[in-house]
Amino acid sequence: MDWTILENELLQERIFHTTLDPGLNLYILPKKGYNKKYAIFSTRFGSIDNLFRISGNKGEEKVSVPDGVAHFLEHKLFDDEEGNVFDRFAAYGASTNAFTSFTHTTYLFSCTDFFPENFDLLLEFVQNPYFTDESVAKEQGIIQQEIRMYEDNPQWRVYFNLLSILYQNHPVRNDIAGSIESISRITKEILYKCYETFYHPLNMALFVTGDISPEQVGDQVAGSLARRSHAPIYGIDRIYPQEQASVAEQKIVQELSVSLPLVNIGFKDPYNYLEGRELLYRELAAELLLEMIFGRSEPLYNSLYEEGLIDEKFSASYTAEVTYGYSLLGGETRDPERLHARILEGIEEVRKKGLNRESFYRHRRKMQGEFLRSFNSLEFIANNYLAYRFREIDFFDIFSVLGDMSLSAVEELLQDHFQEKLHAISIINPVQR
Repeated sequence: MDWTILENELLQERIFHTTLDPGLNLYILPKKGYNKKYAIFSTRFGSIDNLFRISGNKGEEKVSVPDGVAHFLEHKLFDDEEGNVFDRFAAYGASTNAFTSFTHTTYLFSCTDFFPENFDLLLEFVQNPYFTDESVAKEQGIIQQEIRMYEDNPQWRVYFNLLSILYQNHPVRNDIAGSIESISRITKEILYKCYETFYHPLNMALFVTGDISPEQVGDQVAGSLARRSHAPIYGIDRIYPQEQASVAEQKIVQELSVSLPLVNIGFKDPYNYLEGRELLYRELAAELLLEMIFGRSEPLYNSLYEEGLIDEKFSASYTAEVTYGYSLLGGETRDPERLHARILEGIEEVRKKGLNRESFYRHRRKMQGEFLRSFNSLEFIANNYLAYRFREIDFFDIFSVLGDMSLSAVEELLQDHFQEKLHAISIINPVQR
């Protein structure tokens, strides 16, 4: 088996990579002396991928599917002809899970013993779809109940309400699970079509880490792939509607059962398409910028805290994907309108004054240190490595990109990204009695 070794001297880590016919990327990070072993099997199929076409088939009609198919598929793969997959992992002492995001779906397990048996289970159930009209109808009821539960979840609603007004057309504005109506339109034929398209090995990747042998793991994966037949594809054309730079609306308010109001404030990043190192640079610059403005050691955070407008749960984060990006600020507050006004005032003050050089270097060093410490967690490495690979980014590049980052680049992003016209606010208020 031909391996490419991806090595980082600073991290003293070596990742073994190979591509197995018909196109599956396998990454293995040996960690000698670790008891835990961790594996993830991911596909680049998320909730935003609801309009697509197979690359090279320009004559083929575009395929449009209801919202929620990626999440529905995740549920259904755990329920196969042999029964519940969770029970079979538990019999080998493994913990297993899965999740669907906007851009990908991931299946995973961790164990200390019986790794080959658990790994074979992962390979088998993800590659063996089994859908019937009856099982799909049953799952529709289960997921529709899940959707109703999330409709009453304040943290979920404040977030998705924000995305629904931050974006005008991009499917990131829709709930990952879909809607009660969209779920009712999912059929086994739709599931098989999406499975055959997006669960092709060419669109998937495996990451395995722990005290394991790359050769043994590679042989196990190759054997599993050899038992199946996959129609050749050259790639997938994901089709997204044209998104305007402006937001759909600037404010949305809902009442739910909360003790204190919840607020999410979002700033929409105006780019339409970024990938690779350029996307990584923007992501890290935005995260650094948020730390410089809203970090706990910074004046704005401390003044908001002293005024009682935020508590220690207040957070600021940035999401960077190929076709969209946004900053998100939020938490509980006793006065949503006052907090909103103070945050906009604080950002405008920073925009006028400019960024502090000492703060830039301090937060940059802090981010580099946190990245190095993160390599103690197998789960963190595995989940992030593939998520970055799917965006054509080498996860190992984070440290060096941070080191190359300039204050002027972060200043430029401050002016470009944190524009008041590109922001929106979502508020969940307590129910008025």
